Amino acid sequence: MPDLADGESVEMKGSAATPYVLKNTGGVYSCSCPAWRNQSTPIERRSCKHLRKLRGDAAEKERCGSAEPQRPTRTASSGDGEDDAGGPPLLLAERWDNAADLTDWWMSEKLDGVRAYWDGQQFLSRQGNLFHAPDWFVAGLPEVPLDGELWLDRKRFQRTVSIVRRQDKSELWKELRFLIFDAPQAEGGFEERLKFLQDAVAKHAPKFAQQHAHERCRGLEALKAELARVEALGGEGLMLREPGSKYAVGRSSTLLKIKTFHDAEAIVVGHQAGAGKHVGRLGALLVRLPDGTNFSVGTGFSDKERATPPDVGATVTFRYQELSDAGVPRFPSYVGVRLDKAIQVTKAAPKPATVPAPNVSATPAGGGKPRYFELSEGSSNKFWEISQQASTMTTRWGRIGSAGQSKTKTFPDAAAAANAAARIIEEKVDEGYVEK
Repeated sequence: MPDLADGESVEMKGSAATPYVLKNTGGVYSCSCPAWRNQSTPIERRSCKHLRKLRGDAAEKERCGSAEPQRPTRTASSGDGEDDAGGPPLLLAERWDNAADLTDWWMSEKLDGVRAYWDGQQFLSRQGNLFHAPDWFVAGLPEVPLDGELWLDRKRFQRTVSIVRRQDKSELWKELRFLIFDAPQAEGGFEERLKFLQDAVAKHAPKFAQQHAHERCRGLEALKAELARVEALGGEGLMLREPGSKYAVGRSSTLLKIKTFHDAEAIVVGHQAGAGKHVGRLGALLVRLPDGTNFSVGTGFSDKERATPPDVGATVTFRYQELSDAGVPRFPSYVGVRLDKAIQVTKAAPKPATVPAPNVSATPAGGGKPRYFELSEGSSNKFWEISQQASTMTTRWGRIGSAGQSKTKTFPDAAAAANAAARIIEEKVDEGYVEK
């Protein structure tokens, strides 16, 4: 029977108007037909009538007969509550609110590789799927859990993914390194775990693994300088870990991710009442940029500032991480009142805009139009969908081909809902979800 060499593909006519594409990537055979794509089995064990026609029933039966690797069960979810069980027990980061003092926290570069959990015997993905690393690659790794990243270089994420998803334990793994940033089951706070890693790496001397570098943050200016240096080299940003923090499974404020941020001024146009612990005082400032863009600032205030907020008409400084395509500051945080400067609004205030996802070329989630994402990795073949209508955000998720589950949240205003939508979209993209 004919077969496909590694990296080879062939077209086969099916029931669709265009031919289906059959591929062999590192021993993993795939087909673009719906029957192959919508299966819930791991990708290395999927087959279809087109692959059987090409390779023969016997060859496909032999290829798909291997057992699925065992996976550990997480003891907590990542915080989204959306079909996230089944992966290893990982500590997940929250986004810095641009306000908390991070002096003396542990600072490291945010890597643009593939998150990998070494359970003492094998590498597992965030979703709990096996990475088929060659024996020579894992030689010297200690038989204890390690948290790190399979990394090639800055801006080489897609190349890294193409290597780690192969099933043939190829020589291509020589391009990668396992950069270790934590030891989940080691005793003590983060400092003790760093020492444990240092000793373990020195003792076992793994050829393809090393400890990821951390240094103390000396304050906001030092943080800005290091962030600028890393981004100038093509890096993604920074990760900050709280001193003495334990390894907590799930999303935790003891681990923060930081990308570029800027300072700017806006004029106060209103006050939004607080809710929950902020009942009876300021919840958020409603502000306007010089170009007329409206948005809200809800973080960075002290209790005193919430009790006596800046007057309407005052000029305030805020910090943000980036502008959306519509010109709305993302993740704005209050810094203070500018007594030496007043700004003038030069344009009429437009209708408040929604915030699109970072680094994803698609329309925003606002306006009620859903945005749809998929993740296919091993036995994880999931979809995730989000839509925003005014101050309401709805998410839907589940196994591809199923109706899934849904959840709706209501926020104080449309800007808050847009910020929440942008944040969760970024988290899903970081996890490997691809927009369709």
